[in-house]
Amino acid sequence: MLSVSFRRLAGSNLLAQSAEQLSLAAVPIVAVLSLQAGPGEIGFVASVQSLPFLLLSMPLGLLADRTSRKRLMILAESLRALALLLLFFLIVMGQVSIMALAVIGFMAAVGTVAFSVAAPSLVPALVPVEGLARANGRLELARSSAFAAGPALAGALIAWTGASTAFVLSGMLSVAAVLFLRGILEPERAPLPPRHPVLELKDGAQWVWQSEFLRPIMFTSIAWNISWFMLQVAYVPYAIHDLGLEASGVGVTLACYGVGMILGALLAPRVVAVLPFGRAILLGPYFSVLAALTMAMSLYWPSGWMAALSYFFFGVGPIIWTITSTTLRQTVTPRSMIGRVTSINIMVSSGGRPLGAALGGLVGVHFPVSVSLWLVVLGFGVQGIIITLSKVRTLKHLPDPLPG
Repeated sequence: MLSVSFRRLAGSNLLAQSAEQLSLAAVPIVAVLSLQAGPGEIGFVASVQSLPFLLLSMPLGLLADRTSRKRLMILAESLRALALLLLFFLIVMGQVSIMALAVIGFMAAVGTVAFSVAAPSLVPALVPVEGLARANGRLELARSSAFAAGPALAGALIAWTGASTAFVLSGMLSVAAVLFLRGILEPERAPLPPRHPVLELKDGAQWVWQSEFLRPIMFTSIAWNISWFMLQVAYVPYAIHDLGLEASGVGVTLACYGVGMILGALLAPRVVAVLPFGRAILLGPYFSVLAALTMAMSLYWPSGWMAALSYFFFGVGPIIWTITSTTLRQTVTPRSMIGRVTSINIMVSSGGRPLGAALGGLVGVHFPVSVSLWLVVLGFGVQGIIITLSKVRTLKHLPDPLPG
């Protein structure tokens, strides 16, 4: 049975992810409908919003290995709540702009980065080894629920009551996440010997690079993130201008991503039980290729249903990838290094986010949308090839876990 502290962590994760997804979905809709933003402006906002993953993952990973992970998440989530409150006031005063959306998005994303590096480090301290896959599945199920509800709710709120309501609700969810985090009883850790941060990061980077499992997972994530953010930049303008969707319709199609994630999270334990572990990991990259092809087919059969099906496929497979790859990383990494190793994986793979967003904006400005969508298909094809050629594919089951 999972501990009370873990359940509080899962609850805070649900609230924080809901706040993130609600605001992330609302920002491009507000930019397109209120500020008449195109792919270039959407790409700029997405690039700035994703920079914390590139700039702050490693510093926050070091802190997660040496300080209280609970306190780190509380501080970062409080910053997100403050950022959303600031955005609300700008909207009410009529002072919102593309630059404001980008800067406040950067501030809010710090909370996401802190959760991303601290929670995987805290889970093994709250859950026994045999329960890791189940615990990771529970966290991802909470995240999936946020992905399902956030975009649809954002579209509906903007259509019915205006943009400010969406950001007020996001801020309230962040505050609630902080309250849940305060109830976690974090186990004491033996202090690590003093060491220069650069040397600690070097240890983590060497561990990832030398691992025959972690290295291909990292490169697959890089290619996936570049492709995903190219799609995110292109999709909202494409959905509104070419597929004829309104704000609520865009929200519903984006919510299908979360519906797929919920299904994938529920199926993950059965998939891992039936398939060899390496084959289960492959499902995420392969489903991503299928999803990208489905979105490209909407060029020939323009329909919101095609876009919704694409996002559904993007949810089903990759969530199984997240659960299985996270469990593998926690198993093959010493516990004292999980924060650094997780942060390195996030920083390197998430470095693809601003690159993908910038590339998507550049292509969207100078070429028709069909070029963007077929480049997305190509990118997801690359990530499928990388993991297929790796040794991860040959795993029959999880390796024996490493101690401290």
